[in-house]
Amino acid sequence: MLTEEMTDLRDRIGKLLADGLKTEIEPVPETEKEFGDILNRLRALNPGDLSGKLVIAGFIDHPYGDDQVRCMECMYYLVHQRWCDLPELALPVEADWRCRLWRI
Repeated sequence: MLTEEMTDLRDRIGKLLADGLKTEIEPVPETEKEFGDILNRLRALNPGDLSGKLVIAGFIDHPYGDDQVRCMECMYYLVHQRWCDLPELALPVEADWRCRLWRI
């Protein structure tokens, strides 16, 4: 994906989140099975269903919880591309966003 396209998509995602898109921020998966169940739901989506991805993954546009968890510390976050590299998501993201598939 070209950088301009990534920026446009990141902006679209940011607007959806800022406009109050209700996402499934809880429950946070505590087991591999729960994590896998969420991934299976994502895989079942039409590849172009951006809102569906955001809802199921539980995206929000700010850090979350007592530890203020954010994309920046997630193992799937590619810093220089500002990209979530989890194959089921594969989205441009901001460092201060968060989803419930966050992992160290």
